[in-house]
Amino acid sequence: MTELDPAPLLTDLVRLPSVNPRGGPGDGGETAVAEYVRDWLERHGVRAELDEALPGRCNVVAVVPGRLETAVLLESHLDTVEVGGMTVPPYDGEVRDGRLYGRGACDAKGPLAAFMLAAAELARGEPPLHTVVLAGVCDEEHEYRGVVRLLERLRGRRFVGAIVGEPTGLVPAVAHKGVVRYTVRTTGRAGHSSRPEEAVNAISLMAPVLAHLAVTPPAVAPHPLLGPATRVVTRIRGGTGPNTIAGTCEADVDRRTLPGEEPDLVWRRDRDELALLGAELDPPFLVDHALDTPADSALVTALRRALVALGRPDDVAGMPFGTDASKIARTGVPTVVFGPGSLRDAHAADESVELAEVESAARTVIATVRGMDAADATDLTDVTVAADAIDGRQESSCG
Repeated sequence: MTELDPAPLLTDLVRLPSVNPRGGPGDGGETAVAEYVRDWLERHGVRAELDEALPGRCNVVAVVPGRLETAVLLESHLDTVEVGGMTVPPYDGEVRDGRLYGRGACDAKGPLAAFMLAAAELARGEPPLHTVVLAGVCDEEHEYRGVVRLLERLRGRRFVGAIVGEPTGLVPAVAHKGVVRYTVRTTGRAGHSSRPEEAVNAISLMAPVLAHLAVTPPAVAPHPLLGPATRVVTRIRGGTGPNTIAGTCEADVDRRTLPGEEPDLVWRRDRDELALLGAELDPPFLVDHALDTPADSALVTALRRALVALGRPDDVAGMPFGTDASKIARTGVPTVVFGPGSLRDAHAADESVELAEVESAARTVIATVRGMDAADATDLTDVTVAADAIDGRQESSCG
């Protein structure tokens, strides 16, 4: 492909901490990574610039001009999750047995490095048919405001499709689940623990709700790539002290949705279902739509052709987690999730990625872009950010 080696690039990216501040002060280092990406790309012949998505927190957007103004979007995120409990140095970028270790190596600086290598190679040769827009965005691990800002910036530009960089093991993921997260509450009457007959224990009232959720799956048919929808309790809170009967009890529920399910309708159905058990539901504090891109769309077809040409299978898959892809897809752009690394290694205590996979991902992206022809222009769409495409209740698009 090129004399460029993914190891030094990915090492530099991992050595720049960029933990999402999750609403706290500062940017956690996202802008420092964005600056590095900009400078690296410009040294390799790709025009790039920073774009402030939030106060002091920047995206980076680069362009490889094509023979047409129509574009392919390559998008990955700059931020990482926290480093507490890691069993490897989070920021050393140590390489052992062909794997690079550190926070973000897999999620998602490995995919970002692959996209950067691909952009540099595409800029070095004959201009591709379609312009390539490469974006590194902030805040994916919390409120996904980086991709929202990116879509606003790209409004009106015409795209053939988008590839979102996440660890998929070099398998195109054309579908992933969405999510609705809400709090369910039972209300009793607080009292002294020595006189339980004078109180109503909200924790006891919650017990049948928890039992119901544990054994009653969502009433929706499974998806061929994603399997069943799921619903699980992730946190519970109740009581104020060891000698006080709880007057209220709350539990947080994570409901993973399938393509075709509307989040508000999902919440209303759960509300009515759990009301029969005496529980109340708060409005969702997180909503994200599922992704379901046709496997025969132009960009996915080109990506699958590239994989076959490089000696890999062309199977497509679905992923249980959420990504920025669903936000991009809701603007009308056919979007696929693709990148090096395994979900098992994302957010892990010993997070790592195989360097050979990073290079293979770059090769695949290059072959995908170069393999697209004028016929693919029939899949063009205008990027718009409609009000119903962006939902401010979302807290996180991944995890």
